[in-house]
Amino acid sequence: MKLILRLLLNAVILISVAYWLSGVQVDSFYVALITAIILGLVNAVIRPVLIILTLPITILTLGLFTLVVNGLLILFVASFVQGFSVDGLLTAIILSLIMWLASWISNSLFIEQ
Repeated sequence: MKLILRLLLNAVILISVAYWLSGVQVDSFYVALITAIILGLVNAVIRPVLIILTLPITILTLGLFTLVVNGLLILFVASFVQGFSVDGLLTAIILSLIMWLASWISNSLFIEQ
């Protein structure tokens, strides 16, 4: 149940960021939901491999290269999801930061005590 709620919340965040950030376009809530699901799968499967492969440059940049990896993953998802587009890497990095912040806040709301 929490997973479905988090996916719905990520879709709402994605639509609201697309409304606010000019370089991001999301056609509908359905597209945002599909994008949130695919981003979740990509972050669970591909991102750990990329983090390990780019570990030397991540250490050299004190972890800032992780932002580039996240932006590239968003561009990757935008390349094959119809109705979701991101203009460039900088916009994807900004989207990544906003999505991370919103997910961090929402995860802190779902912590069971």
